[in-house]
Amino acid sequence: MKSFYLPRLIISAQKGGAGKTLFALGLVASLRESGEKVIPFKKGPDYIDAGWLSFAAKHPCYNLDPFFMAPSVILSSFLAHAQPQSISIIEGNRGLLDGVDPEGSCSTAQLARILRAPVILVLDCTKVTRSLAAFVKGCQVLEEDLSFGGVILNQIVRTRHEKIIARSIEQYTGLRVLGIMPRLKNFSLPMRHLGLLPWQEHGEGEKVIKELSKVISKNVDLETIKILAHQAVPLYGNPLSWPQNPSRVKIGVFRDQAFQFYYPENLAALKALGAEIIFLNALKDRSLPADLDALYIGGGFPETQAEELAANKSLREDLKIALEEGLPAYAECGGLMYLGRIIKWRGKTYEMVGVLPVDFEVKDRPQGHGYVRANVINPNPFYPVGTKILGHEFHYSRPVNVREEQVSLVLNLEKGHGFLRKLDGVVYRNVFGAYTHVHVLGQPLWAKGLVEAALEWKSGQRSDWQRVSSSEFLIGTYRQTKI
Repeated sequence: MKSFYLPRLIISAQKGGAGKTLFALGLVASLRESGEKVIPFKKGPDYIDAGWLSFAAKHPCYNLDPFFMAPSVILSSFLAHAQPQSISIIEGNRGLLDGVDPEGSCSTAQLARILRAPVILVLDCTKVTRSLAAFVKGCQVLEEDLSFGGVILNQIVRTRHEKIIARSIEQYTGLRVLGIMPRLKNFSLPMRHLGLLPWQEHGEGEKVIKELSKVISKNVDLETIKILAHQAVPLYGNPLSWPQNPSRVKIGVFRDQAFQFYYPENLAALKALGAEIIFLNALKDRSLPADLDALYIGGGFPETQAEELAANKSLREDLKIALEEGLPAYAECGGLMYLGRIIKWRGKTYEMVGVLPVDFEVKDRPQGHGYVRANVINPNPFYPVGTKILGHEFHYSRPVNVREEQVSLVLNLEKGHGFLRKLDGVVYRNVFGAYTHVHVLGQPLWAKGLVEAALEWKSGQRSDWQRVSSSEFLIGTYRQTKI
């Protein structure tokens, strides 16, 4: 077991919406502009914030989640991506203490313990002063084993407002106020359903990041923050490693404005197991490459791009023919919607691929949101029966006009909403579509199943969907540091 000196900080807050994402983005950008190399991480199942962090850092952002991953896996993943000559910025989610139960399991605080990382708290100071000192003191008492580096005051209006809060916090907690974020007039990151507008669709992403960088550089003690990051204690463990297998199959991955939600590790795992990734554009490509062995269609916003998706009729027809012939395809959330017959949104109806006998309607409120625990109960192209899946869902759409006699629902959900009636995982021929997103470090069978299905298709073999039990499939595949 090796020791690693890795400068790092966790950015957290007292609640969701306190401003930690804006601060984290500005901090990443200002550190990078000061000459530092920054490697971003995001706690929890999040694609959009992670995308913005990657955009600000000009470096891939990696997700770390105590719900999906054992502590040893989180540590191994972090050790594989962080670097001694860089500063790792890890953005938490929700409040520091918020988890899936009263004990705070899977919280940002738990992640901070695993990574032994100093915590900077971003505090929303709207209509409050001295009470914030009590909150910070409470965090110190409840989480005695955490290292708190300091505090950032957000939504500061006047100097007097700042001084009262700063003096209270420093007097009662001993923590330094490292800077402020003034109330920003005429500035905000556009929001819509599922959260922030993705940077790919923003149009002025560079301008936003530069503005945030200026705010942080002007109002925050960057030098002290750098010192705090470099004071992080050494970590001990083994970095996650990927095997190097020659390419044996070609897997098409749709990546465009409609389908953006992919964990970097998921793509890395496919490559490690012998897949060549062929990126496709559902909006612009007019046909499907003839030599593909499987498809992976991630989540995203097919509803906002529905007019263009519908207009690309030649690709939709090509896809339907290939999938009807048995080409394996794994589709998550937005990808699932794309493979249905139609998408209804804001009073309009758009034709989609039509291989799944389902229509989708996008509502004004979330139809499923949160972590998922699922069991594979029926045969399917990718998972052995009996496999347990930890994932997450966040969707405003719901299926309507479902022809259940034509599909199989293969996931039984202990936690989560899913497709319908606590079931998920729609299977038709070699297509698997689900609202549930998975991360390969939480379920390594996902990558193995997709690559093996591609190999079977390439070789012309017919799958009986019961290749091997989940326990046998895991042997030698993934043990803490390998996949």
